[in-house]
Amino acid sequence: MPLRRLRDKTTKEVLWLYILRLLKEKELYAYEIKPLLRERFGISPALVTPYVVLYRLESGGYVEARRSDNKKYYRITEKGEKLLEEGIEYLRSLIEKLEVQR
Repeated sequence: MPLRRLRDKTTKEVLWLYILRLLKEKELYAYEIKPLLRERFGISPALVTPYVVLYRLESGGYVEARRSDNKKYYRITEKGEKLLEEGIEYLRSLIEKLEVQR
């Protein structure tokens, strides 16, 4: 079904965008992210998926982590904020191109 595939591509394939958006609001530890994705965006990824995405974001310098109380807290970096802005701008421009001009 085309619409289901579109939803998958704009959620699972770009989960990093949603995670960066959450981290822009506040620092979070990984366990908090999955329920927030469901609550805020209606996304319910597999249990380990947010951890994998966080690892990749951290490796790329888009988020940084600190340990406290045996938890690993993540926050967005300047590089991550720039990536988030660029991702949102890309989606905006895509929507503008797809909308019918009257």
